[in-house]
Amino acid sequence: MPLTKDEVLRYSRHLIMPKVGVEGQEKLKEASVLLIGTGGLGAPLCLYLSAAGVGRLGLVDFDVVDFTNLQRQVIHGTKDVGRPKLQSATDRIADINPEVQVDGYETRLTSENAMDILRNYDIVIDGTDNFPTRYLVNDACVLLGKPNVYGSIFRFEGQASVFDATRGPCYRCLYNEPPPPGLVPSCAEGGVLGILPGIIGLIQATEAIKLIIGKGTPLIGRFLRFDALEMKFQELKLRKDPNCPICGENPTIKELIDYNEFCGIQPTPEVEEDTAVEITPEDLKDRLDRGEVLLVDVREPHEWDICHIEGARLIPLSEFTQRLHELDSASNIVLYCHKGQRSLRALRFLEKAGFRKLWNLKGGINEWALSVNPDLPRY
Repeated sequence: MPLTKDEVLRYSRHLIMPKVGVEGQEKLKEASVLLIGTGGLGAPLCLYLSAAGVGRLGLVDFDVVDFTNLQRQVIHGTKDVGRPKLQSATDRIADINPEVQVDGYETRLTSENAMDILRNYDIVIDGTDNFPTRYLVNDACVLLGKPNVYGSIFRFEGQASVFDATRGPCYRCLYNEPPPPGLVPSCAEGGVLGILPGIIGLIQATEAIKLIIGKGTPLIGRFLRFDALEMKFQELKLRKDPNCPICGENPTIKELIDYNEFCGIQPTPEVEEDTAVEITPEDLKDRLDRGEVLLVDVREPHEWDICHIEGARLIPLSEFTQRLHELDSASNIVLYCHKGQRSLRALRFLEKAGFRKLWNLKGGINEWALSVNPDLPRY
């Protein structure tokens, strides 16, 4: 597919570079790249890969734009809040470069649909923020023989690599097993510097372009770590694990599996029982008004500074072991956090310590602000 006259002008700054030239730009025009997610990492990927002239972009996303996304997901604007991210991203790509074909998949990537979606693209870029999808993307790419351009972000730190089992290690060679559920906080729980996904996402975009035009040294067998506070990059060498269950010498994984179960987050009877210890914001208000409960906030101090429920006592989950003596097991105790996950862990900890009169605020302080006190800031 030769370049048109307009494309020659649009990509002229590429064409005059000897390592790109007409041949490289035509490779970009012929290429197809699948982006898993159009959020923090997906935003710069969409913007720059479309501007660079990648001919076909596949977008997988089933989420809608939330007001809290705007701090980092720069492909979406204030006017897009409430819209499907897929629609918002597609409109922005069309504005940047109408020559790019966009294939939208407004669905959750699963073991049932992953192979059919991924097989139609040259390169897959993982912009997700959860372990089940990361393992799913990795395994599908290994089975299909496709490169997986990886990136992850948390607070001030980011990571990037290219996992290509045909030429080097895969994600499982680095992380053979997922961490226990709840050990690694999500961006919603731990936060992320808004600029960070731009940096890591552009590293991923750079790696994708290098793979397409066949120039430079890709991050295959190399793991890049970035610390924004120190403004330092660290590179680690990765080796293919001969015992890797999917790309090793004797693979045991021959098809996609249940990745929620693999990562330990499959629904269990215990999860169903958790509703028995929940208290709604409205019920909590009534009991607080009657002075019947002790309210404990298990978030971190910097979250307490953003907002808190009047009358609560701050005991961060990270300090529970040392401060257990501050709580009376005879009291009716209600625990809360941002959205209910950490406070549930605190509740289980107290149960093991012998406490019995315990409740977890359903939806955390976020739901309290929506249902009881709309003047309270949400984050």
